[in-house]
Amino acid sequence: MISPGMNITLIAFPAALLYLAGGLSTGLRLFRSANGWRPSRSLGIGLGFAGLFLHAVMLYVELFTAGGLNLSFFNAVSLAAWTAAGLLLLSALSQPVDNLAILALPMAAITVLLDLRFPGQRLLSDNADWSLGIHVLTSMLSYSLLTLASVQAILLAVQNHYLRRHHPGGFIRALPPLQTMESLLFEMISVGFALLSVSLLTGFLYLDDMFAQHLVHKTVLSIAAWIAFAVLLWGRYRFGWRGRKAIRWTLVGFAVLMLAYFGSKAVVELILKR
Repeated sequence: MISPGMNITLIAFPAALLYLAGGLSTGLRLFRSANGWRPSRSLGIGLGFAGLFLHAVMLYVELFTAGGLNLSFFNAVSLAAWTAAGLLLLSALSQPVDNLAILALPMAAITVLLDLRFPGQRLLSDNADWSLGIHVLTSMLSYSLLTLASVQAILLAVQNHYLRRHHPGGFIRALPPLQTMESLLFEMISVGFALLSVSLLTGFLYLDDMFAQHLVHKTVLSIAAWIAFAVLLWGRYRFGWRGRKAIRWTLVGFAVLMLAYFGSKAVVELILKR
């Protein structure tokens, strides 16, 4: 009889390998010259979906326990990566965003292996208030979308760099036009910002004493990230911000947001052991 731990191992390693293969396939398609063999777009997406399915099975086993929802640090990181990969792959069926898989799928593979290596327990009771459930869901979706936006911003920065120097190599030629890349970036940020707003509002309903609950840093940093994305969207609407300015604001907002949730969670769970 196979133990539960062995079952997770047998699921986790194939999931990670499929994610890595999907990222590699996308990378080869982007970087290989047009004259040589390049994997098809559908191959990378298909491998990603296969990894996504196994990752979902692993998360189901890890998250749903007899005592409630287990949102330990590495479980939460893995769940966010799974959500980001899922949103990316579903969007890639109708929009030219599959290039993000070059970073998003390997990141998801790493979170799978970290979750396997460092299991933890941080239970959210089944009797928790409805607002907390909405808070957790919208938080995961907003983090995931804004993670994809940050990856898009990085690719946009690389594309902008080479186009400014008049070196549109094979990798740049494989990307959508600059205007399309920027439009996709702001679509992701707009939806992610709306979800982040809902997450903050429902989080305040759950907040009793931020000092006693060790939520001071998370609350302050989350509001700072919200302000950064609000300024970016206002600058885009009012002044037509684009290019380097849009990229900088996106990456700053993303970095602060990741510190807000995962940084605070790491300190509380992994360092303070609370």
